[in-house]
Amino acid sequence: MYDFTLIVLPGAFASAVSGTLDILACAARLARQVGCAAPRWRVCSSVACVTLSSGLRIEAQALPDAGQADASVWLLPGLGMTDARSINARLAQADAVALGQSLRAHVAGGGSIAAACSSVFLLQEAGLLAGRRVTTTWWLGGLLQSREPDCQVEVARVLVADGDLLTAGAAFAYVDLVMHLLRSRFSPALAEAVSRMLLIDGRQSQARYIDPALLAGGNELVAGLVARFEAALPNPPSVAELAAERAMSTRTLARHVRKATGGSVSALLQGVRINRARLLLESSRLSVEQVAEQVGYADTSALRRLMRKLARGTPSQFRQAVGQVSGREGR
Repeated sequence: MYDFTLIVLPGAFASAVSGTLDILACAARLARQVGCAAPRWRVCSSVACVTLSSGLRIEAQALPDAGQADASVWLLPGLGMTDARSINARLAQADAVALGQSLRAHVAGGGSIAAACSSVFLLQEAGLLAGRRVTTTWWLGGLLQSREPDCQVEVARVLVADGDLLTAGAAFAYVDLVMHLLRSRFSPALAEAVSRMLLIDGRQSQARYIDPALLAGGNELVAGLVARFEAALPNPPSVAELAAERAMSTRTLARHVRKATGGSVSALLQGVRINRARLLLESSRLSVEQVAEQVGYADTSALRRLMRKLARGTPSQFRQAVGQVSGREGR
């Protein structure tokens, strides 16, 4: 019996595969010290020797048969797909189609799946996301939402657990995913021991890393709105003004933005504001009050609330982090 089945398709993100295995191996070594069972795992694929994204190779077992009882959590590392074209091409390949059938059978048999980064699209293509709450790589959130309108994409979240599905954000969120599984399925003490051994810090949000310009994902409307907001700060235009400039209703504008990004026009503006604030905090000597004014807030409380909500931090923490890095570099 296995606790985890790491499913690795050709082209999978090499560091996610090796990193997952390293975390599990560390947990197995530390399990006895904290008084819990050691995790057991296997690596499975459509081929016996899998070539990963960087050319590294790993041996793998065959995928479990569709009717075979399997209590393990299936782990899907990111596939290194960064745009709609590469996603469409990868999902159309025979091994991805076959894996989709296996994923459906696993869930139908009561199994759990944990997917990180672009591998969440494998779940969508398999028809497993309707009515679910999920996350994925932040700049692909709008694409995922458009491919499965009936799911709720929470792109600011690093991890989203919804029943038997666990999804994680951008490439290195596989760390958060595996640590969550160790904590919830084995022991908080084991997860803490692994965290200390490997120097892993917990994260709850992708929002602090989101670049609104990249969030546009090639969408001309969204890119134009981001540029309009950036140029207009600290006095951004209203949604009504933006809609009138583009000769459309506010409802139509909101629909286009949500389809492209998975969020609202207001969320897009918040992203621009927090990105500008972070840049100013990291690269200038402006006070927090002055930074708040630069991004369109009359006082610091609104900026603090926004950064606490989206970035899980405060303005002073951003500035302190930069100071600590600078101090280390100067030694």
